[in-house]
Amino acid sequence: MTNPFEDDSAEYLVLVNDEGQHSLWPVFLDIPAGWKPTGPRGLRQACLAWIDEHWTDMRPLSLVRQMDEDARARGESGKT
Repeated sequence: MTNPFEDDSAEYLVLVNDEGQHSLWPVFLDIPAGWKPTGPRGLRQACLAWIDEHWTDMRPLSLVRQMDEDARARGESGKT
């Protein structure tokens, strides 16, 4: 049996979660809680190419927000 996540002839969705993380998902499976469709629906390679092009920052959004807050706090504490 072929792994449904590695079948180049199958149709997939690109999913995203609240942290901005992306996933390739076979269309015949229910979308898991916490994920929603984004990007194309199509063949595996097309979906992977879309993910490579659009998901360029692998950090979870909560980490990005925390790092931004930390940087702002450092900037404010450095004021005289």
